[in-house]
Amino acid sequence: MIRKTNPIWIWTLTIVGVLAALAGLTWGNYRYCEQNPGGNDFLVHWMGTKTFLSEGISPYSDETAVRIQTFAYGRPAEAGEHELRVAYPLYSIVVFLPYALISNFVLARALWMTTLEVALLLLSVVSMRLADWKPRLLNFGLFFLFSIVWYHAVRPIINGNAVVLVALAVAVGLLALKNENDELAGVLLAFSTIKPQVVIVLIIFLLFWTASRGRWKFVGWFVVTLFLLSASVALLLPDWITQNLLEVLRYPGYNPPGTFGTALAAIIPAMGKRIGYGVSGVLAVLLLVEWWISRKSGKVGFVWTACFTIAVSFWIGIQTDPGNFIVGMPALVLVFALWEERWRQGGSMLSLVSMLVLGVGLWVIFLNTLEMGSQPQQGPEMFFPFPAFLLITLYWVRWWAVQSPNVWFERVSGNGNPFLR
Repeated sequence: MIRKTNPIWIWTLTIVGVLAALAGLTWGNYRYCEQNPGGNDFLVHWMGTKTFLSEGISPYSDETAVRIQTFAYGRPAEAGEHELRVAYPLYSIVVFLPYALISNFVLARALWMTTLEVALLLLSVVSMRLADWKPRLLNFGLFFLFSIVWYHAVRPIINGNAVVLVALAVAVGLLALKNENDELAGVLLAFSTIKPQVVIVLIIFLLFWTASRGRWKFVGWFVVTLFLLSASVALLLPDWITQNLLEVLRYPGYNPPGTFGTALAAIIPAMGKRIGYGVSGVLAVLLLVEWWISRKSGKVGFVWTACFTIAVSFWIGIQTDPGNFIVGMPALVLVFALWEERWRQGGSMLSLVSMLVLGVGLWVIFLNTLEMGSQPQQGPEMFFPFPAFLLITLYWVRWWAVQSPNVWFERVSGNGNPFLR
């Protein structure tokens, strides 16, 4: 007689195993943080949230900025150094509050890194669900390895950039929209605006697309959630929007080149900025055309247009940073999924080669263009490889995604394809 395993024990062992893994990961992060000072992206918002809640000092004030700079540099920032000022909307304190309650920065940073690492793994899983990608076992394992070691994953983890959480909110939000769960999508996309420059173009598209289809629940839940977030923190700091806008305007002045044009101008001073304006203008027109076409696209056409919007937003002229490019993970996975759906084994090999090229190539470019000043800083060259890869490959697979469902697959195999429904 075979005895059945008690499911309570299975769940108990699973929970204990997960908690042990998280504890081990956090301990490893703590040891790393002890030996490697940094995490300035997290420091800015940890200190800003901490001083605001404990002392009532505006996170956008000069006093807070000097405290952050003194913590990071041992003194106020000098000319040419990053000023480490808070530039997120005030409601971002909801995200940083649990960590700001921890007085030990090293411990808070270690826990924050663990949070981002878990979010990174979830982002990979959700991106696969969004694209309906079911790779072979080899591709599956190598993809998860790639997703945690490639440049655009490691950089935000080391710096403590909240963009990983934003990317996860975007991916889950798009999956919810695809599955017609508009309420959840509206809430998640509203929270993703803690880094508005990363998602603003995508948000405009999603509002247009859902409104054109009469899916007003998304619009309503997004607007109401954003209003409640903004209004609730206005009770604590009534003029926070004005203060935040002033910091946003100030931000480009103390940051490395943050648009396609300024990054290109750093490499080609004579004409880089004009080329950048031209490219951004062409991409903006192309994006509007794709948005208009997407009104009648199927689910995969919607996902493709959303991913194309994310890729274009990197070069459209809005201030950003290569550290934010992890938000393009769903677009990368969609390309892999459509390659493998179209060419099977050949597509699988192409996906593996792409992961190898991106996984190694981006690190090679970074190390060979690293600028060593008062602090090591990535070169403007990092602004180009991944967005270029996404734009080229997304247009490569466009026909398979945007065309009428099942046309090419039925022609090839004679069967309906659930991926394209």
